[in-house]
Amino acid sequence: MRGIGRLGAAVAWVVAALARPLPAQQATLLVPDRVWDGVGDRPRAGWAVLVVGERIAAVGPVGELRVPEGARRRDLPGTTLLPGLIEGHSHHFLHPYNETPWDDQVLKESLGVRTARAIAHARRTLAAGFTTVRDLGTEGAGYADVELRQAIEQGIVPGPRILATTKAIVATGSYAPRRTAYAFLPPQGAEEADGPDLVRVVRDQIGHGADWIKVYADFRWGPGGEERPTFSVEELRTIVETARSAGRPVVAHAHSVEGMRRAAQAGVETIEHGDEGTVEVFRFLRDRGVAYCPTITAAESYAQYFDGWKAGQAEPPRVVQKRRSMRAAIESGVTLCNGSDVGVFAHGDNWRELDRMVSYGLTPVQALRAATSVNARLFHLEEKLGQVKPGLLADLVAVVGDPTVSIEALRSVSLVMKGGVVVE
Repeated sequence: MRGIGRLGAAVAWVVAALARPLPAQQATLLVPDRVWDGVGDRPRAGWAVLVVGERIAAVGPVGELRVPEGARRRDLPGTTLLPGLIEGHSHHFLHPYNETPWDDQVLKESLGVRTARAIAHARRTLAAGFTTVRDLGTEGAGYADVELRQAIEQGIVPGPRILATTKAIVATGSYAPRRTAYAFLPPQGAEEADGPDLVRVVRDQIGHGADWIKVYADFRWGPGGEERPTFSVEELRTIVETARSAGRPVVAHAHSVEGMRRAAQAGVETIEHGDEGTVEVFRFLRDRGVAYCPTITAAESYAQYFDGWKAGQAEPPRVVQKRRSMRAAIESGVTLCNGSDVGVFAHGDNWRELDRMVSYGLTPVQALRAATSVNARLFHLEEKLGQVKPGLLADLVAVVGDPTVSIEALRSVSLVMKGGVVVE
């Protein structure tokens, strides 16, 4: 009887606990000068955003919003409030090559040091207003991007939401560090696989936590060091079909026309770099629903590091070619995503890609859409992120000025909120 009494008391306690009202979620009213929602042609002056818990509860003229009693009000004078920015091509485990060459980062820097750097890079990225990042390969650091993602999700370290690709996939003998440059067989910056073995490698990377699968559809392994395709269309299809069966999209590194064509034909969802792209191949991408991440800032950084190019000087061939390919992409109507290849240049300077997109022919609003609502859709996050819209996660950034008029306003971040929490 005593046991039954204790059980009854325990049941009564649980029922009483469930009946108690849950604590009210914290409400915050953000009051900038204007709000840009991620899709419109211009921001709305005099609007505010009500955040309750981790989500946006209401958006509209500040005097018309029903604000819960006890809500905090945060005035942001002189600013534009917009969706948290989305970086489509990052490498948290790399730092600029004028600091340390890529080979030395892969071969000489320990995993512990590289992880410590990645934690610092994640913090800088978030502070710059980029609340979501697609990390496209750890470049020799194994599955550490998944572990960094977990540490951020658990609140151990600050950082953006991470879409991880782990090791990336390369054809045997095609990648780097190059075997011919060393007296030993150097570790590779990505995972080698070919033919039927691609199924196992894709599944293994997914098993280790990959959100996306990245493949190098071409690389500089031609007889003269030129870009040449690495995988056949059939091999690329194997990668795409295997990943798709597990609900994972595929992204392809491709500079050459043939590499881009094969990757698009195989069904990848985005193509990175595309330096040799033509109107015809970009139309091929457009017609197959494949988006293009141009990584302009990385191309210009390579020119600075390896060609000695400085601002004000005549543009070297690689920059001239990049401008040509970007013009072709714009003319073709292919969907453009914001992806910078940050890591080649300093983390936290991600805004530079949007600045270069404007310099290469987009309007500020087009560039901003690429980094918000467009990237959210391309990365299958549109039901959570990418707009200032009731019901979506409260990932928001306030910048001084109006970035729809001058994209350089993104340099002056006044506030970052991720999931309803202000980043301090």
